[in-house]
Amino acid sequence: MEGYFIAANITGAKGEASSASGQMGGIPVLIMREGTRRSRGKDAQSMNITAAKAVADAVRTTLGPKGMDKMLVDSMGDVVITGDGATILKEMDIEHPAAKMMVEVAKTQDEEVGDGTTTAVILAGELLSKAEELFDMGVHPTVIEKGYRLAEDRSKEILESLAKSVSPEQEDILLNIASTAIKGKEDHLPKAKLAQIAVNAIRAVADISDGRKADLNEIKIEKIEGKGIEDSELVRGVVLDKERASINMPRKVDDARILLLNKAIDIKKTETKSKIDIATPEQMMLFLSQEENLLEGMVRQIEKSGANVVFCSKGVADIASDYLAKSKILAVKSVSEKDMEMLSRATDAKILTEIETVSDSDIGKACTVEEKKIVDKKFIFVRDCSNPKSVSVLLHGGTKHVVESMEITLNDALRVVSTVIEDGKYVAGGGSPEVEVELRLREYAASLTGREQLAVYKFAEAIDIIPKTLAENGGLDSLDILIKLRSQHEKGNRDAGIDIYTGNVVNMADMGIIEPLRVKLQAINSATEAASMILRIDDVIAAGKEKLPGTPPG
Repeated sequence: MEGYFIAANITGAKGEASSASGQMGGIPVLIMREGTRRSRGKDAQSMNITAAKAVADAVRTTLGPKGMDKMLVDSMGDVVITGDGATILKEMDIEHPAAKMMVEVAKTQDEEVGDGTTTAVILAGELLSKAEELFDMGVHPTVIEKGYRLAEDRSKEILESLAKSVSPEQEDILLNIASTAIKGKEDHLPKAKLAQIAVNAIRAVADISDGRKADLNEIKIEKIEGKGIEDSELVRGVVLDKERASINMPRKVDDARILLLNKAIDIKKTETKSKIDIATPEQMMLFLSQEENLLEGMVRQIEKSGANVVFCSKGVADIASDYLAKSKILAVKSVSEKDMEMLSRATDAKILTEIETVSDSDIGKACTVEEKKIVDKKFIFVRDCSNPKSVSVLLHGGTKHVVESMEITLNDALRVVSTVIEDGKYVAGGGSPEVEVELRLREYAASLTGREQLAVYKFAEAIDIIPKTLAENGGLDSLDILIKLRSQHEKGNRDAGIDIYTGNVVNMADMGIIEPLRVKLQAINSATEAASMILRIDDVIAAGKEKLPGTPPG
């Protein structure tokens, strides 16, 4: 593995840095390439923990509605300004292997639930920091890991007990969950509108007939630079980056009856090369007339089906386009396979390979199909389908940065709403579940007898980093806030959390600050996994760089 760090679990290593060699009878024996560096024992553990904590510190100030943004400048001079933890870690050029493991924590959290990435990374960093304290007390890494696993399992049980139920019909709760997830995004974004779009989109595509499932692939996002951000909208149908096959076709069709064809409206080319001898102009006219008649016949079949809009995955011949235009049929050609499938699910039309056998049940329906020019591009809008299982979102913004920020924000809202619809469980936010978990973990730790008790106590202390960071990022005194929070929770107010804007401790559920249960469960799971993996590494081997041919020594 040349040029990379290699980490291994090698037991019995003493805390020292050494070259990659051993000894046999007093004679040095090289077992790896010259120049390889190796750190073992406490040195390796300390180095890995320091690197992981550095990643956590990099995103810590972004947590919460008053979190700060980061400016990232790449080697080409391109600038990214964001407060999104997943985006920050994705854009950072990280080399240290332990630090990369922390990036994987964020990646896993983002892919699984779409929120809580910063929470997971901060918690992992704090768990490692507390593990260092346990090292100094003489606690072995495997004991720490076992204690952390016990604390993880108990934390999940506590969170489950705090959860409340929600159904897809409870729009106000879904809206609060979406709003909470994007509260800390850039202030210039229309967060209330994006939250509403996310809820409406997920409720449209959610399938609750066979369990609960909300497939985000059924939501198409089109970004358009131009117009105002408030012009962004949800289309109950499909938006295609396409235009009419002919300008003579109707620009708008009301009460659209839609035919989806997975074939060309053209004369099929023969499989083998063929040659036709045409000797006279009359023969040429006859040949062209036959071709035209075949294409006219195809159009008549479409007309007979009752369709007034055709989406074709392949081409449409010019002659066929003329006949379609004369019949007041709007046609769109070269539609992608993915868009055809979305059209099918939005309009309830079947994708056909033959025109001759079209039945009424094969035809899809939409209120309108229209070609519109937005800024300098043309789009086809399939609007107001009666029960669409695919929808589209149009995001408008004055600059590329704005529309990309809107897309990140919308995706976060979509993921948390889809998560809570699938699971049907949510908890209060504002640091309230973490405080409740901390208090109950301390009680649980007191019931343990082995050294794992110490690790569970430290896990409880680490959980405090979330409400503490929320308070600090809001400009509040974290110590005072934590004292108030613990006091309220000890009195039985399980949903007491921090109102960052007033500095008061209030009931978060009543304030509408709520989050999907799975976000919290996944954050604890991801953080514990990362911390445990890093704690078990006691040997780091850095391969020496291979010298290029002709490179002078030194």
